Amino acid sequence: MVKMAKNILLICGSGASSGFMAAAIRKAAKKRGEEVTVKAASESQLDERINEINYLLIGPHLSYMLADLKAQIEGKNVKIAVIPPATYGTLNGDKALDLILSMEG
Repeated sequence: MVKMAKNILLICGSGASSGFMAAAIRKAAKKRGEEVTVKAASESQLDERINEINYLLIGPHLSYMLADLKAQIEGKNVKIAVIPPATYGTLNGDKALDLILSMEG
């Protein structure tokens, strides 16, 4: 079975902390041989990137936006999740990758 590349967008308020998280996920994925593209952006950039992604991860401090973001991706083939605060706070790429992999299927 061919593994599809996972195109992941991480959003946080400014895009700064999610940049570090994205790098940690890329590093974890490379170690495990998972094909991922991880980009970080602010939530205001979601519209322009929505057609490029199949996973949307949200910084825990934006969890209040989950319902709005779900509405925004409705009809798209995009899975969405909030990164747990402990994972985000420690920039744990392995745990974040586990979250992404658990969203499959």
